[in-house]
Amino acid sequence: MDGTTHTVTNQPPPLVGYDVYSADRALTSAVERHLGPGPLDEARRELSALGRSAGSAQLQEWGALANENPPGLRTHDRYGNRVDEVAFHPSWHRLLGKGVAAGLTSAWNRPGGHVRRAAAFVVWTQVEAGTCCPLSMTHAAVPALRAEPDLAAEWEPRLTSTLYERELRPARLKAGALFGMAMTEKQGGSDVRANTTAARPLPDGESYELTGHKWFCSAPMSDGFLVLAQAPGGLTCFLVPRVLDDGTRNPFLLQRLKDKLGNRSNASAEVEFAGTWARRVGEEGRGVRTVIEMVAATRLDCVLGSAGLMRQAVAQAVHHCEHRRAFGARLAEQPLMRNVLADLALESEAATALGLRLAAAYDDGSEQERALLRIAVPAAKYWVTKRCTPVAVEAAECLGGNGYVEESGMPRLVRESPLNSVWEGAGNVQALDVVRALRREPAALDACLREIGLARGADHRLDRAIRGLLTELADLEGVEGRARRLTERLALVLQGSLLVRFAPPEVADAFCASRLGGDGGAVFGALPTGLPLKALVDRARPLG
Repeated sequence: MDGTTHTVTNQPPPLVGYDVYSADRALTSAVERHLGPGPLDEARRELSALGRSAGSAQLQEWGALANENPPGLRTHDRYGNRVDEVAFHPSWHRLLGKGVAAGLTSAWNRPGGHVRRAAAFVVWTQVEAGTCCPLSMTHAAVPALRAEPDLAAEWEPRLTSTLYERELRPARLKAGALFGMAMTEKQGGSDVRANTTAARPLPDGESYELTGHKWFCSAPMSDGFLVLAQAPGGLTCFLVPRVLDDGTRNPFLLQRLKDKLGNRSNASAEVEFAGTWARRVGEEGRGVRTVIEMVAATRLDCVLGSAGLMRQAVAQAVHHCEHRRAFGARLAEQPLMRNVLADLALESEAATALGLRLAAAYDDGSEQERALLRIAVPAAKYWVTKRCTPVAVEAAECLGGNGYVEESGMPRLVRESPLNSVWEGAGNVQALDVVRALRREPAALDACLREIGLARGADHRLDRAIRGLLTELADLEGVEGRARRLTERLALVLQGSLLVRFAPPEVADAFCASRLGGDGGAVFGALPTGLPLKALVDRARPLG
């Protein structure tokens, strides 16, 4: 049989065998900008090593296998004993172990730790985003536990460890531990003050017994959980260990695993507490205040995760179009496709710049930087996560029909893309949180405007956008109904300020023209004429 009809030509090679970190010029520039000479040298080595792992054929295969083999729930052992365990594919454990070893839970106690971790998080999301949930929860639990110094002293060394120990046993016997979170309930969702899970004090004055049902429990295979429940003094935060010190299982009844749109490799569960032992974290009645820093940290991870997904989507699209030919030229050379790719690259770079700037504010830790985080984190979480889905969908379309086929990897990115907008408070929650900060915390607005104002006078379109934002802020009457509009403008102006100050001129000019100057379109690929589109696409290339 003549096999010439099966000769394969004009197909791009797989995007593997490259350094995911070093190939990302927006990310490497942001790390260099925010780290001093000492931490920077070490960070480059660490992040490049992680980038090479993330871009390897082996880890890409592990990511695909973890996604294709979702976790399973095992409620009982062969004898009928309740065990409530989650079984994962071996690839999941391999990836999670590498993420822990790479320091994705150890940002709090090393120089430049948050910037280094943020960059690593962007890189690691591009392997398999499902493993990022337990890494994020564990990282974010640290500031909440510090409300109880004795608990922090006990647990923080385990949570910031670079050792992954998957077996369920007493935490005191483990060198490394993971944390999950169980906040929301059926009747309340984001309105956690409507929670009904009850916490009954035990005689020792620090321990409680929990009874109730949680609608979403993140990372249910973890060693410990932060939980909100109603104590006699009001809504309170608690630490629930999975295994008690004597080796017995704490009552932690996994009712079912959620069948999610994306994020398939990661387990999310409904859990029942029935006489479950817990330790109070912080004062009774101050549960929301206790977990607020944890929530802020996980919201920043939503920004970083979306930035990572966007980067991978753009990298795949540019790589495909650099190798695929149509109508006598490479797709990346076709004027309209070049416009699409450049527009996608702009969105990706703006997301990365904003996410890393907020991570740097955590490292700084000054009063002004903390104030900036109060308003900039929910604004960034609102805007960047919402931009992720259209970027992923448009990037998949750049591959044509191939982008709609599972083997391309693009459908996995598309399914994952809405997640960070939904988790840790959906869009309305973020926009209203911005409004709340505007009204109650003038220092937060002042810090945000100072940050934006550092670029004043550098671009007339940015200056005009700043004036428009100030006009919006001058009248907060009825602001709830336009909270999304205000939050969008705030995030865009923040991104514009960062790009004008730090990005190459062609990037800043294109962003200001299309996002702030009113000369862009409702879909990607409508950038105005006269922009150096080739330079924008070349900057986004993952290879060469």
